[in-house]
Amino acid sequence: MMTQQNLLFLALFFLGINLFSQNETVKDSTKIEKLEAVVVTGQHNPQSVGKSVFEVKVISRKDIERQAGNNLADILNNTLNLSITPNPSTGKSGVSLFGLDSQYFKVLIDNVPIINEEGVGNNTDLTLINLDDVERIEIVEGAMGVQYGANAVSGIINIITKKSSKKDWEIGAYLQEESVGNEYEWFNRGRHIQSIKLGHNFTENLYANVVYTRNDFTGFWNGRMGEKYDRDDNLRGHEWLPKLQQNAKALLSYTKNDFSVFYRFDYLNEHIEDYNQTVKPRADESTNTSSPIAQDQIFTNNRFYHHLSAAGSLFKKINYNISLSYQEQTKDLERYTYVIRQDKKQNVEAGEYQARSVFFSRGTFSNLIKSNTASLQAGYELTNERGSGSPISLEITQGGDKITQSLDNYDFFASAEMKFSKRFSIRPGARVSFSTIFETQLIGSLSAKHLFNNDWEVRAILGSANRTPNYDELYTYYVNINHTVLGNPDLLPEKGISSFFHIKKSSKLLDGKIRLKNKLSFNYLGLKDRIELIVIEQSPLKFQYSNIDSYRTLGVFTENEIYYENFSGKLGVSVQGESKVIEASNADNDFLFNLQLNANLGYTVPKWNTTFSAFFKYTGEQQQFVEKTNTEGEQVFVAGKTDGYSWMDATISKSFFKNAFETTLGCRNLFDVTALNSSAFNGGAHNGAANQISLGYGRSYFLKLAYNLNF
Repeated sequence: MMTQQNLLFLALFFLGINLFSQNETVKDSTKIEKLEAVVVTGQHNPQSVGKSVFEVKVISRKDIERQAGNNLADILNNTLNLSITPNPSTGKSGVSLFGLDSQYFKVLIDNVPIINEEGVGNNTDLTLINLDDVERIEIVEGAMGVQYGANAVSGIINIITKKSSKKDWEIGAYLQEESVGNEYEWFNRGRHIQSIKLGHNFTENLYANVVYTRNDFTGFWNGRMGEKYDRDDNLRGHEWLPKLQQNAKALLSYTKNDFSVFYRFDYLNEHIEDYNQTVKPRADESTNTSSPIAQDQIFTNNRFYHHLSAAGSLFKKINYNISLSYQEQTKDLERYTYVIRQDKKQNVEAGEYQARSVFFSRGTFSNLIKSNTASLQAGYELTNERGSGSPISLEITQGGDKITQSLDNYDFFASAEMKFSKRFSIRPGARVSFSTIFETQLIGSLSAKHLFNNDWEVRAILGSANRTPNYDELYTYYVNINHTVLGNPDLLPEKGISSFFHIKKSSKLLDGKIRLKNKLSFNYLGLKDRIELIVIEQSPLKFQYSNIDSYRTLGVFTENEIYYENFSGKLGVSVQGESKVIEASNADNDFLFNLQLNANLGYTVPKWNTTFSAFFKYTGEQQQFVEKTNTEGEQVFVAGKTDGYSWMDATISKSFFKNAFETTLGCRNLFDVTALNSSAFNGGAHNGAANQISLGYGRSYFLKLAYNLNF
């Protein structure tokens, strides 16, 4: 297996060298664009990054291609203040921003929150978001509750898709072959990705595209023996579950003068195979034979996404942008007894165990007051969510057995931008949220920007956002012989507030040959009434969600960029302290500080049409207070620790034949990270005490071959 991989990538390496020897001219991909990126996230009207009151990070299409990223987890893995932790036993990826998990930030596609099994916008599995039709990714850190509602406590990620083209026809396809650690075969081992896309301008105003992507992750075997193995020695199955994702997208857009409308459709199918490592031999002593069996299960995830959006101008004065979206996601489960040697399923139980659907509408109306010194935006959001089932109980339901619950929110918000001079402006904002379950919520924000001489910029952002309890926290009801887990319909929304202060400086040296961008930021996030799963009864053991604690994070971080001819570099350092206080406990509420560092280097050789890139991130030792039982049987809080680690990816990209073909050769996880030692777990209701956290499956290599025809 290892020999096949080495031979494959040795051949690809020499192929890459031969391709690099061609002499063609390419546009320098590492040089900074003369025009700043236009952003839409949190803006009254689309505008450049420099003019935005908010601090917006932009990940461009070129950045995505340099990393050969297929899904959102591939791209954000090296982002400062953001951490991604995969779960080998479920195929999902957990993610946190400023120490708060994915319940506290929103993932949007074109300003619309995307549905998932645990919420709308939050708790998103980043591996389920394909990037093949994405134009750029915009990230805003800090509470964005006024602009984007509940659960935007630590920030938002807004994915902007491609909606137009300068060419009549765009035809593209790519293949990507990737090892999983040291495992690779053409079909049965590794990661195999294929994609095809087609875009066409039917008229000057009408554009359409379709994209299909297949991503086959065959699992991480790591000495395990897969489905057909029939010995009872705990070697059956996979260490990381195999999963196959298929994603189909379509877009139709129309633009004329100041009016635009588009419809976007997205369908995702995910198939996850869980082969039990325990084998029952079923020996028959009378015949001296056996017929081994195992209890296996297959998960199927289907997601449908519809988005209709229109933007234009009323009375040549008021800009409007209205979106309507209907989304649904279902999770199916097939449980069965697998007769291994006969390759046969018995006692099959199959059906839906979880379903979510949401109707969402968002509308903004800008320039309600328009002058050289002030503008006013007002808007609404409507969210009607329906759901059934639970990812905890995995209880298959049929027809009339399904119990559906609902959660509806009706929000109205407004913000004003006031320019006191060409250099100084402020933006106050407020939102009121009405819910069918919770009391009316009021939140506000205040942002300010000042431009000093010599390209100095200062931004200050104070914002609030609430996190509403998710469907499972409200309605879970799970009982087995060991314990019970109960939701709590009386939960209160968590109350969050954040403040950020950014200082930026742009500089030019050597007559503009060297360009620098430097930023220093200070941040604070606080939460009250944080929801935790607590023990409410010892015998029988019973857990329930409750509002019991508060959380704070305080930190400083710096991000710096340099551009010199064909070279670009970025360096970031962050120090964040976390404090957690649980009511009626003696937990220490001191801040526990963690360090992160990231770097990004790129160098282009125009003569070879080749770009060399490296992406590095260091995450220092992390600490958090966890509940433990001491030798006297008392519950106490101690500082648990998780080891630090370094992660590095590297790529070489080469264009040839007038950019019609592009090949990217790369290595992920150069330092061969697999798992981290940790004492920062208290077990909880469903997890035994953990000594290790799975982080990666080791050093892996990939080759991507892409073809693009534009005319």
